[in-house]
Amino acid sequence: MSGPYNPLDKMNLGRSVAEALLLSPVAPLQNVADLPGAGVYAIYYSGTFEPYLPVATKNQNGIFAQPIYVGKAAPKGARKGGLAFDASKGRALRDRLRQHAASIDEANNLNLADFCFRSLVVDDIWIPLGENMMIEQFKPIWNLVIDGFGNKDPGMRRSTQYRSSWDVLHPGRQFADKLAAGEMRTSILVARLRDFFAGRDVPLVPDAGTTEQDDQD
Repeated sequence: MSGPYNPLDKMNLGRSVAEALLLSPVAPLQNVADLPGAGVYAIYYSGTFEPYLPVATKNQNGIFAQPIYVGKAAPKGARKGGLAFDASKGRALRDRLRQHAASIDEANNLNLADFCFRSLVVDDIWIPLGENMMIEQFKPIWNLVIDGFGNKDPGMRRSTQYRSSWDVLHPGRQFADKLAAGEMRTSILVARLRDFFAGRDVPLVPDAGTTEQDDQD
């Protein structure tokens, strides 16, 4: 450390949010219930889908050490500015996690029972810091390698919209059926995962015109 410790440094602030999230209890994603507030969350996978085994093996026997996805759920209206939002109010975390649960439940090669989550209610100005720190620390594959999990229904398909990598690897979401297949193939995505787990560089390959990202992610 080159200088005195500064607890208000943005890296330290982000690290404190991440550490608090990791101390929160783990719960089944199929039972989000009436989760209150806005903040950050981590989703964990412990199933048998072969390309994800390096992740799943770290989340066995009650030990959840490797998120497959990290996200945020901002309070409604936060993007309009201001500092008066109460992160403990509303149901942003519940709604976002329920959306994710529905996406997984629609996929024809995933089992919702194999997913758990942690969540933390956070003041809205610290939410992006906590999310970014978790992604940097754990490098979740649904954030960095297989994109599109957080996509929302685009409504009417435009000519530039194709199925995301996530929807190619996990077909079944109803809104993705309206989108064109594009050039991405399952074999390419599985090879990207193998390279990633082997520590090889996996360049970002944006899907050609994926659906619009939900602005919560």
